[in-house]
Amino acid sequence: MEYDFIIAGFGGQGVLLAGEVLATAFMDDGKYVTWYPSYGAEMRGGTVNCEVVMSGIEVSAVNKKEIDFLIALNQLSFDKFISKVKKGGMVIANSCLVREIRACVDNCLAGSSSLHLPPRADITYLFAPITKLAESVGNIKLANVLALGILAKASKLVSVESLVHALEIVLPVHRRNLLPLNIEALKIGYAYDLVPV
Repeated sequence: MEYDFIIAGFGGQGVLLAGEVLATAFMDDGKYVTWYPSYGAEMRGGTVNCEVVMSGIEVSAVNKKEIDFLIALNQLSFDKFISKVKKGGMVIANSCLVREIRACVDNCLAGSSSLHLPPRADITYLFAPITKLAESVGNIKLANVLALGILAKASKLVSVESLVHALEIVLPVHRRNLLPLNIEALKIGYAYDLVPV
């Protein structure tokens, strides 16, 4: 079966690295994978996303009309890609930066009738304070890897061990000193108590 992922945020959040780590972990598990980055000329601060397609057989294509999983690290990414998530799909959103929908969901759960339901009732939402959790590790730049830990737990399609091995492969030599922090962030993301909405 083929699974499609989009990881999106703004430049500087490590979106492309997260996609490369995920793709490498899938390859390490013997899957067929395509990793497709997309970013504006402005890079840092601009919109960045990447698509990862994983399958047990050769991958058909990228730039799918529908995706199974979306990791949205900011509001703009959430708004831009929510419509691509297929029925029954999942959104993992950084509740520190995806505020509009988080407030809506909180109020709906509290019984408030003044706000509308989330824009899609046919998908699962997982909200986690990804930036805040990364700060607890000591570096908000670890939010990308922390989000992969959440994805691993929620999707059950990749193991923490495979992601750790992928980090060892993908992290550039001049960033190897950050490997222990990245592994810690990955494990914190995996351990986070997920409450689907």
